[in-house]
This record gives sequence, structure tokens and C-alpha cells, in this order.
Amino acid sequence: MQIGSVTTPFGRRPMTLALVKGQLVTADTKTERSVDKWKVFRDVCEARVLLGLTDRALSVLNALLSFYPDQQLGEERGLVVFPSNNQLTVRAHGITGTTLRRHLAALVDTGLIIRKDSPNGKRYAHKDNAGAVQDAFGFSLAPMLARAEELAHMAQQVAAARKAFRLTKERLSICRRDVRKLITAAMEEGAAGDWGTIEEHYIALLARLPRTPQIDDLEPIIEELEMLRDEIINLLELQVNSKKTDSNDVQTERHIQNSNTDSIHESEPSSEKEQGAKSRHVSEPIKAFPLGMVLKACPDIAMYGPGGAVGSWRDLMSAAVVVRSMLGVSPSAYQNACEIMGPENAAVAMACILERGGQINSAGGYLRDLTRRAEQGEFSLGPMLMALLRLNGSVQQKVG
Repeated sequence: MQIGSVTTPFGRRPMTLALVKGQLVTADTKTERSVDKWKVFRDVCEARVLLGLTDRALSVLNALLSFYPDQQLGEERGLVVFPSNNQLTVRAHGITGTTLRRHLAALVDTGLIIRKDSPNGKRYAHKDNAGAVQDAFGFSLAPMLARAEELAHMAQQVAAARKAFRLTKERLSICRRDVRKLITAAMEEGAAGDWGTIEEHYIALLARLPRTPQIDDLEPIIEELEMLRDEIINLLELQVNSKKTDSNDVQTERHIQNSNTDSIHESEPSSEKEQGAKSRHVSEPIKAFPLGMVLKACPDIAMYGPGGAVGSWRDLMSAAVVVRSMLGVSPSAYQNACEIMGPENAAVAMACILERGGQINSAGGYLRDLTRRAEQGEFSLGPMLMALLRLNGSVQQKVG
């Protein structure tokens, strides 16, 4: 039985069963060891969210600890400090009396200090002839000594949670960057796929992020983003492997064509039967039309290339992506064209549409129509290019 271990507050301040319990627990856990008071204070600061303390309350606790004469909290020197409110106000950076009393009450309610009030409510100490404190009335720091291990554990929990949250945010940042850049690269380089829909899904995921997220808010979104990233990578990997196969097939086809000097114009079908035989295949293999011929037929595309010029098929495809956006052609329409015609021929089609811009009301609708006809084997780029080549050639002759 802990007789004499419970004290009641002076004046109108009420006594509660929670205060009784806290004092009894502190009395039960008296220890002969000592702890560094500032180490315990740092643990309290770390665990302040779990304890429900504000910065001002921590400032008041810091002031109380500063009145304890030793670095080590220990029973042998007593654990009661008895500064006046004026002294506490000075060391707590000048807070008002009302604020001071409110935060002292919060520290008591949290179980970090215990009031040990004198008969008249004043704070003072009785000393012996040698000047040593025999008894003191004020605030007991005994709970901080008794709860030192508990407070250290709480601080470790908070630190671990903060680290986990930081690592989770890093995962989110990296995944967001990966998905955004992969989608952009796929769109700009004409990779096959419904990138418009994929981008919409990505934006919808980010819209679910709250303004001040907790770790539980981030985990499900990160999992979906990582799944989306894996799907994008798998899609691009399949296309890379497909391009390797297509490149080998094209080289074989070129070798066969080059061995037959009479097959110069095989790239453009001369009959409906031949067009039907190419249904659902690329209309013309890569570079079936010389790049120089494409640029003569469609000179306007050059200014949209890297640096304002087109010097390679890659430059032409980059320019086509810019033109696609400028003319309002949706990413899905262009991706479909790339899948049906091939990325190089889709770029040539965009160059032709740009050249004929004044005669076409809807570039996106026109490209979808060309793609549909190409899929059915009813369209070839050859006639369109030749018509533009003749038109631009005659214009140049008139200007000359």
C-alpha cells in the first residue's frame, strides 16, 4: 500500500481518479537509477504527438527541467522543483500567466509531472541547517524518471513511423516520375498503345491523393501506380521485341527486292487484288519512300523537327508528334495509325495532312479514316505523296 504517495491539489483545482492512478504508478516504479533529464526531454519532444502536447507545453517542461540543479534525474537529490510563475514565465520565453497555467495543467494531465502543493498553494522548500532541501512543494519530476523507458520506446515508435512515411513518399515520387516519363516517351516516339487512356488513369490515381496524406492513404495508390508502371514497361518491352522481329523481316524483304531489278515499284500496289493481299499489314515497309522524296512532297513538316530541320526518319517521327498535337489529333488516333501503318508511315501521313491542312476540316477524323482504309487494304501513301510532289514541284517551277 502506497501510504503518503498521493497528494491533492490546492484550491479549486479538482482531484481526479486519473491523477490518483498516475501518482500510484509513479510510486510503484521508484528506481534507484538516474537518467539524463535532457535525454528524457528529447524523447518527450519526439513523442509529443502521441502524448498530445503542443510546442508551448514542451517549452514549459523545458523551463521546469532547467530549475532542477543536476543533469541526472535521481531520487537522492529529490525530484521536486519549486519556481514561481514569474520565474517560469521568463524561462518559457515570456508566455502569459494564463497560457503558463494551461500548459502546466496539460503536463499534469499527460502524466509527466505531479503537483505537490503546499498548505497555502505556494511553492517553496524546507532546508536543514546545512542548506540541504528536506522537503519541497512545487512540481515533482518523478514521472519522467519512472517513465523514462516508456518515453524512449514511444520516441522510437514515432521515429520509425516518420522514417516509414519518408520511404513511402520516396516510393511514390519515383513511381510518379517513372510513369509520367514513360507515358511521355511512348507518346512522343509513337509507340503503339492507347496512351491517352493510360494517361487518364494515371491522372485519376494522382487525384486521389489527399492534400495532407498519411501513410495509409499512400500505400494503395502506390500499389496501383506500380502495377500501372509494370504494365507500361511490359507493353513497351513487347513492342521493342516486335520491332526487332520486324526489322529482321524488312531486311530479308529488302534483300529479296534488291535481287530483282524489275521490282522497283513493288512498294505501291498496282491493283485492288494486291492491295487486299496487304490488308492488316504495314502499307509500305520502312523507308519504302526515300526520306528526300517525302520532304519534297511535304516541305512544311521540316520546321517542326528537332532544331527546325528533319535529317532522319527519327526526326520525322518526332516532328509528326508535334504536328499531331498542334492539329488536335488525339493520342489514341495517332497510336492506332502507328499500329496499322507502322510508325514511319504514320509520320508520313501526318506530314501529308499538314501539307493539305487548308483542305481538311478535321485532321483527327481524316487520320482515322486513312487508318481504317489502310487496315482494309484500301489505302496506300504512294498516290498521296506523288500528288503532293507534283503539286509542290509545279509551284516551285512557277515561283522560279
